[in-house]
Amino acid sequence: MSEGAPVVLVDALNVLRSTWPNIPAEELVDLCRDWAGAEGKRAIVVFDGSAPAVEGVGPVELVSTGPESADDWIAREAARLRASGSQFWLVTSDRELRARAGPGAERTVGGGTFARTLLDLRGAAGWRPPGP
Repeated sequence: MSEGAPVVLVDALNVLRSTWPNIPAEELVDLCRDWAGAEGKRAIVVFDGSAPAVEGVGPVELVSTGPESADDWIAREAARLRASGSQFWLVTSDRELRARAGPGAERTVGGGTFARTLLDLRGAAGWRPPGP
């Protein structure tokens, strides 16, 4: 991960529900890990409620919001990053969240666009989901 690289705030449920069939939560985390490693980014993948229990997430931080909505957590973190002068990207297709968290983002990426990028990376690498 390069110094000064933007933090990528990922609205997890928005991304995983952007394709059919939906991307399983554990697979989304694996794909984000591979993408962040390849791109030299730090991704914060934010789940409403509980994040999946996944080991070895590398440049990915998983956030479980508990009773708070992922949107509220992301908006608050975006405001903190903006106030500190840190670069960040926002990944969501949620218009209301884009309005709240998007100002100051270096880049805003739609959930479907990001999901397709992840799935393309998986296809290019011959990636297979973990399991038996």
